[in-house]
Amino acid sequence: MSQKSGSRFRPTPVPRWSITDSPTAGPVVVFVPGLGLDARSWAGVRAALTGPSMVVSLPSLGRRAGPDADLHVEAQSRRVLAALPSTGDVILVGHSAGCPVVVDVATQESRVVGLVLVGPVTDPRAQSWPRMMAQWVGTAVHERLSEAPVLAPQYRWTGSVSMLRGMTRIRRYRTDIGLARLAVPTHVIRGQRDRIASARWCAELADSPLAEVVSVPRAAHMVPLTHPNVVVDSIERLRSRATVGQHVAAGSGR
Repeated sequence: MSQKSGSRFRPTPVPRWSITDSPTAGPVVVFVPGLGLDARSWAGVRAALTGPSMVVSLPSLGRRAGPDADLHVEAQSRRVLAALPSTGDVILVGHSAGCPVVVDVATQESRVVGLVLVGPVTDPRAQSWPRMMAQWVGTAVHERLSEAPVLAPQYRWTGSVSMLRGMTRIRRYRTDIGLARLAVPTHVIRGQRDRIASARWCAELADSPLAEVVSVPRAAHMVPLTHPNVVVDSIERLRSRATVGQHVAAGSGR
């Protein structure tokens, strides 16, 4: 493991997934939002990318959940698998509660060539509601006031009931166990002021020769909004690594 140190949106409906095309070759980058967030939360990151990308919005993670919607991580990952491009490699990028989902997808999809986990949840030591609330409060005081006009419309669109139901299902998923099953290059990104994705928890997730922690100074939990270029840098490095691997495999006749 190694360690390295927006604009305002209108509260309009967003599609379940959307894709941007690019002439640049390479894996498609697939984003999954955090709890209550949607495609708008990735706008700054996607605007700076050089290759194709898409956002998959899920019940409680980008859109309102129906009363009968299954919000377990395994059900959410099946929705992502159904939305993936039919061919070609992919890099999965999750934020917060979206991280367990992309990890679970990667355990089932061999075309995943890279993972970016931004502020991943949930530390097994903090699965209870009192501990999670303490983490959220301890992190919220370090967020920027300028985030509120961006976040509020997304939270309203998803709805507090959907968010509560979603986190109830997601919080007990063992992201660490799922990640340990993988042999995929992984970047774990956390803000230095993030109490939700603590330094200890992220270091444990990145306990692999294929993983590294990227620590963002003066950032809290909303790194995709406050420091999109950090996320872009991790994606581009994973994309370059995958492209080199493809060239090596082609040259060896595989």
